[in-house]
Amino acid sequence: MAVLKVKFTKTKRDKLAQILWILNWVSVVSGIILFSLGLFLKIEIKKRSEVMAKGDINSVPNMLISVGVIACIINFLGGKICYDCSDANKFSRWKLVMLPYIVCTFCFTFSILVGALMCYTMRNELEESLYLGLRDAIKFYKDTDIPGRCFLKKTVDLLQIGFRCCGNNGFRDWFEIQWVSPRYLNMASKEVLDRLKSNVDGKFLVDGVPFSCCNPSSPRPCIQYQLTNNSAHYNYDFLTEELNIWMKGCRQALLDYYTDIMRSIGVAALLIWLFELSVLIGVRYLQTAMKNVLLLGDLEGESDGWLLENSFVETAKYNISIIKNLGKANQISTVSGMNDPNINVQNTDCDKTNITTKSIPAAR
Repeated sequence: MAVLKVKFTKTKRDKLAQILWILNWVSVVSGIILFSLGLFLKIEIKKRSEVMAKGDINSVPNMLISVGVIACIINFLGGKICYDCSDANKFSRWKLVMLPYIVCTFCFTFSILVGALMCYTMRNELEESLYLGLRDAIKFYKDTDIPGRCFLKKTVDLLQIGFRCCGNNGFRDWFEIQWVSPRYLNMASKEVLDRLKSNVDGKFLVDGVPFSCCNPSSPRPCIQYQLTNNSAHYNYDFLTEELNIWMKGCRQALLDYYTDIMRSIGVAALLIWLFELSVLIGVRYLQTAMKNVLLLGDLEGESDGWLLENSFVETAKYNISIIKNLGKANQISTVSGMNDPNINVQNTDCDKTNITTKSIPAAR
């Protein structure tokens, strides 16, 4: 029994073909939108690639870009097919192409859904990439004279100012690394030497943060050094007073920023998926209705259209059997004597001489 069978008159078939022709051109625009969203996300990730570890974070934008390009191609072809389907004679040349086209469109539509879901599952990979990338960037913050790292100080400072954040997880991350370049340390100072000796790794560690962590909106001048020393500042209590530096870590700030972008892209991709799915359903109805009208031979008469010719269970069983047969088609039996056309064929011995011959009577 056909699934969701609908009866179409010639007028309904023509209107459906015209509507689908318009919707396919709208789908071309939706493909351009998907391509643009993927390109935008790729550029945003590229902007801050210095503070991200290498990984699969580009899989989502690459997926959206690929799907967008395929959408433009498939829907452009679909518009041509639907336009010709308004004429039964023109449909004849597309009859064999329609079903493969619908299958390809279904796979492409499923890819849009996968891309939309990937926008929501990318958060964990992005968080790990940001954690590792920011950790290394902060670690090499002081290396302003080393090629390949000299840009990191500027990158981290602009990041902390732009996103109003400090450190990787928070401002305390700066307490655990030497972020002051050795070229600015006075090695003749006893205080500097004592700090270097007090550390096992010989690093100059301070309870301070770079200037980019300062909050310019704070009414009090920025306290970026000796943050945990209450006696070093007037009327200051480290534990109770609200510090005038950014409290949020840059990893969380960037994660929130990219999460908002990916959620918006995910919603857009889901809407495009629903739209493409509706177009696919319409094309399927048009294909089955036109196919049936050709079988009936009455081009002006009514015809049935459906999503599936049989029930879901029967269709699934049929497709599974096709897949199984395809897998068996290339198999060669290794069982001795099985399906061998040369087995059980009697051999003829052409060299035998004991063949009974008829005597020829002598002439009298």
